[in-house]
This record gives sequence, C-alpha cells and structure tokens, in this order.
Amino acid sequence: MNDETTTGEPPATPPHDPDLLELRTPAQFKALGHPVRHRIVNLLRQRPATLGELATALGAAKGTVGYHVRVLRDAGIVRLAGTRHVRGGTEQTLALVSRAFRLHEEAAAGPDFLIRAALAEMLPARPGQAEHTLLNHLWLTQQEAHALIARLRDLPPPPGRTPPPGGEPYGLLLSLYPADIPTLPPRPSDESAARNSTS
Repeated sequence: MNDETTTGEPPATPPHDPDLLELRTPAQFKALGHPVRHRIVNLLRQRPATLGELATALGAAKGTVGYHVRVLRDAGIVRLAGTRHVRGGTEQTLALVSRAFRLHEEAAAGPDFLIRAALAEMLPARPGQAEHTLLNHLWLTQQEAHALIARLRDLPPPPGRTPPPGGEPYGLLLSLYPADIPTLPPRPSDESAARNSTS
C-alpha cells in the first residue's frame, strides 16, 4: 500500500509568478535581513524544497528553520507549493513566490541592504579559485548612466538557474551609484596662466 499521497502543486513546480517581486515594505527587508532567512531564499532559488531538506542543507533544527520560513511567508516572499501526506504527518514543499526579486525604486533600504547581504555571504577565495573585486569611478552624463544601467541589467545569467554539475556558487554585485567625490575646477591652460601672471 502506498503511504504517500500528494495534494497541491507537485514539488518540482517552479514559482507560479515568473515576474520579479518588487521589494519595498519594511517587513520584506526585515525578513530578508536575517542571515538564516537569506540562506533559505538562496536555497529556494535553486528549486522548491521541504522543511526537512532546508534543515539538512543549513545544518539547523527543523523547528528553527520552520520559524524563519514562517517569517518569510508572512512577508510574502515564500509560499506553500504543495503538501504530501506521509506516514506520521504532513510534509510541506516550499517555494519562492517569484523567480527573482527587484528593489522598488522608492525602497529607502535598497542599496545598503544589498551591500550588507553580499558582505554576509562573501567567502575568502581558495587558492586557484576565481575571484575579482574592483571599485572604480566613472564620470557620466545622465544619458550615459541610464545606458550603462540597461547594459548591466542584461549581464547576469537568468535568476533561479539550477546548479550545473561541478558548478560552484558565486555572487555578482553590480552597483552604479551617485558617488560623494569632490570636484576640482578645470585646470587653466598654460596660456591663461601666463596671461594672468603678467596682468
């Protein structure tokens, strides 16, 4: 006799909304700001998973992971993808509500939140492992800045990609931001300098 019956969507069903979820509410940023919840989201980016699978991957107790999952569900970030009746109880499969997130343009916590999240998950590179971090400054017109942003949005691979065999996780943080850099006036030409010195 089969001990398992399935209700709801199949566990492998991808999130039902292919569009981006715009993050804008304090509850969403608070939910994602905790390191355990951040790691849960990164796991669910790979595929829907049960509470037991999440707990095993995180090396944490199911009760602890269950609490953090409830916070993510209350914030509208994680949804119940399906349930399966097994011997002794019901097993839930969880998924993200959307394949990817985007910061709403009015979200005050946006850039700082992303930088803190990147720093929290950043690991030192092993010998021979690829790694590159660079801070550069550009002088752009508004038209050039918007054109560059459009190019940067097309650069990362599609979100929610299943880890390929032998693949390792890498973070890619792209940020074009107005920089607090003082500006010197243009240097006068040698001719102007000479004329000023004889006047």
